[in-house]
Formats: sequence, C-alpha cells, structure tokens
Amino acid sequence: MERERLQNYVGNGDRPTPTFSDAEMQRRLDAIRKVMAERGIDAALFSSYHNINYYSDFLFCQFGRRYGLLVDHTISTSISAGIDGGQPWRRTFGGRNVTYTDWQKDNYFHAIRQLTAGVKRLGIEYDHITIDTLNLLKSEFPQMEFVDIAAPAMRLRMIKSAEEIAHIEKMTRIADIGGAACVEATQVGVPEHEVALHSTATMVREIAKVWPAGELLDTWTWFQSGINTDGAHNPVTSRRIERGDILSLNCFPMVAGYYVALERTLFAETATDEHIRLWEFNCKVHDRGKELLVPGNRCSDIAKELNAMYAEAGLLQYRSFGYGHSFGVLCHYYGREAGLELREDCDTVLEPGMVISMEPMITIPNHLPGAGGYREHDILVITDDNNKGNRNITGFPYGPEHLIVGKRG
Repeated sequence: MERERLQNYVGNGDRPTPTFSDAEMQRRLDAIRKVMAERGIDAALFSSYHNINYYSDFLFCQFGRRYGLLVDHTISTSISAGIDGGQPWRRTFGGRNVTYTDWQKDNYFHAIRQLTAGVKRLGIEYDHITIDTLNLLKSEFPQMEFVDIAAPAMRLRMIKSAEEIAHIEKMTRIADIGGAACVEATQVGVPEHEVALHSTATMVREIAKVWPAGELLDTWTWFQSGINTDGAHNPVTSRRIERGDILSLNCFPMVAGYYVALERTLFAETATDEHIRLWEFNCKVHDRGKELLVPGNRCSDIAKELNAMYAEAGLLQYRSFGYGHSFGVLCHYYGREAGLELREDCDTVLEPGMVISMEPMITIPNHLPGAGGYREHDILVITDDNNKGNRNITGFPYGPEHLIVGKRG
C-alpha cells in the first residue's frame, strides 16, 4: 500500500505564548546566518536538542526518530515526526514545519530534500550527527558538501542576551525554592527519593505559575546521602538518611530547554570535626572561585589557581571534575557549551554575557575520616561592572552555619 510521506499539521491549534520575543529569536537566526555567509554555507541542518531548541523554541522528544531544523538565508523550518502531531508547528518560531511519516525509512531525508533545492554546501553538527546519519546524508545528497556548523553555533550560544539572562535568573530563584524544599523534607529515617520528590514537585508547581504557557518536562532533583554523595551525578535511591550522614542536594529546574542547578553539601543533625574542616575548606575554594569569574580571566588559569589551593591543603587528589561550566540550553541528556568549562584544557577567556557556574567538589574515600562528597554550586553572570565583574544569581546559603539540618524541636 502506498502511504503519504509527509503530513501537514500547520494550523492545527493555536500557537502558545513563546518563551522569547520575536526580536530575540530573529537575533539568533541573524547571527547564525552571518556565520553561514562568512563560511559560504548555503543552509544548515541542525539535529541536536540544543541547537534546534535555541533557534526555534521547539524541544523535541527523540524516541528513536530523527529531527531537524533547516535554516537557509531566508527561512527556517523544523522537521518532525508524525507522532508529535501539531506540537512542533505550534512551538516553532516562524511557524514553518515539515512533518514526515513512518511509512518509509527515508522519509526524513525526503523532508530535507523539499527544503534544500540548490544547496551545495550544507552545515551539519559534527559533534552530534551519527556516522549512520552522515552516511545516509551522503548517499541521499551526493551533490552536497557537508561542513561543520556546530562549533561556531556553540560560540554564539556562549554569550547570552538580556532575555536569556532574565529567563535563567527566574529559574535560579526556582532552584533556590527546590533547595528549601529539600531541607524541609530532610529528616533521619526519610528515604532519599522522598526528599527528591518533594523538591521536584515544589519546583514544577512554581514553574507552572511563572510560565503558564510552558511545557512542564524534565525538572528533577538528585538527593544523595552517605556513600551516594561520592559522585556528582549519582542517581536517587531509596536509602534512608542516617544521623551524621553527609548529604547533597541537587535541584534542576528545566524550562524551555534551559536548565539551571543548585547544589549544596548538608549534614543530617550533626557532623564530625573533620567533616566540618573539609566542608569549610571546600567553601573557601568556592568563594575564591567566584571572585575569579570576571572578564578577561582564562578558564584554564582559574582551574590552575584553585588546584593550587587544594594542593596546598593536601586535597588535590580528591578533586573529581572541572570547576564549572556554561549555562543555557542544556540538560543531563543533551549537550552544553563545552567551549566554556573551568578546566585546565580550556583556554576560553571570560566575557560579559557569559553565564557560568562555580562548583568545586572533592570526594574523600569511604575509609578515611571526613568521608563523602563535598560540593557547592552557584551560577554567576559575567558582567562589565568594573568593581566586581560578575553577578551571583544563586541565593541559597551554604556552609556549616546553615546546612546542618533535620534537627527536631
């Protein structure tokens, strides 16, 4: 049976209030088109969550299918699977969408063909596209030359607009609310997952109030206790909190593809002297790191200075990852701006408009005094303020004076 290769969902329902203004979305497209013109790229096929969302305001659900955003020098069009109905059209800036069906395996490429007449040089995301998809593109479009668009697109995303910063700042307030919910639920005997559920529900309800036209998905909390604190990304378990446990709260509100984080070290009711000593030192590194997040400083130099602090205290061998990273369109299951990370191998120089975390972590092995993972995490906006050079948009307290929690009475 011959079935249709494309479906038309344009006009199916009313389009919701977008996340950003038309002027903001047009600014993004104008910027990438300038890059395309400079590099002789006729059109760009974005395939990643982050770039499709950034340039269209549409966040797809992959579930084994291919998605895209085709941007040429005049129009941009999202490419989506029929399973999504009209939601991609309703969310795509500019209202241009092509929907392909599952009836034939090459329908995705058939959709691309409708949008690329005359294209000789096609930009694609080298850091995202699979070998399988690349080979199929080469087979379907033998006349095209494929060039990388991922790296310059990432560079553009690293500098946030005023609208983006305002959006992110609303979210950090919600992360602080999630942190307060974690503290509220933390008691000896309570399982990790119950603390996490309370925090996540609190954040989702607040997101629904602030963005009544928004899509509510992917907000989550990791709440870790005891041995589970040794890794920053250890999942929630049903382990029950014990008196004296080291704890980590990790609150992650997600709104329109943007993610922020609040991460804090806590203790259940009491902490040993060695735990307090290590905790206070990690907070000291955290404080110094925030002072270094100013225009003109190089990511690698910041990492080296903080390394020296740990080394002097005999703790460098317990540091577990980089000191921070860019915030914007990112998530735990899709990409971020890897060119802006506080690591020894990243030489990016900080500029106003960047949004970056400071999150030093050390993990003391379980057989040593003070065992556990210590991590504090704030998000800062780099500014051109001559006095300070940054603005901390995280407001949740940290350190032993505030976060020995769960005491009754």
